[in-house]
Amino acid sequence: MGPDSAKSFPVTEVTGGRATQQAAPGRRGKGYVFGAFVTATGEALTRPYPGRTTANWIDFLERVEGRVPVEVGAVYAVLDNLAAHRSTDALLFSLAHPRWAFVFQPVAAAYLDLIEPWWKVPRSLALKGRRFGTWREVEAAVDRATAYWNAHRHPLVWGRRRRLRPPRSSGVAAVPGVR
Repeated sequence: MGPDSAKSFPVTEVTGGRATQQAAPGRRGKGYVFGAFVTATGEALTRPYPGRTTANWIDFLERVEGRVPVEVGAVYAVLDNLAAHRSTDALLFSLAHPRWAFVFQPVAAAYLDLIEPWWKVPRSLALKGRRFGTWREVEAAVDRATAYWNAHRHPLVWGRRRRLRPPRSSGVAAVPGVR
């Protein structure tokens, strides 16, 4: 989901007919949310961490490995070019788990990252229009959004949406013989 932070709530006071705002120190905590998504079933797994470190990345991969059924032959992880994704520990993880294959998207080709449109959904479910006082509140919101998604999940089909209604017929000012 990317880096997120808990920001302070705006505090306003009315003193002598004038509204004032107390100075707030700003962020109340920050972190990063790793996520995995199974396109065939729609199941999602998210896990908030205090940062994008290699140790957190490997811990997340171990959690995903624990959730993937044994009968699944190959697991493809589509990754960006974050240094933690290319670390020695990640290489050792892939050697220890031979069914895993890391597929890196090309540099400067974010439009090829097909998971980004899906990330908009849990981000809006968890974070849109809300302010959080602490990082723990962000974690709880992400967990609730993931649980909601998994309860209402569906397979994700890449590509254009189907039209639910037929195209409109020509109107009154239609040119004869032209469709």
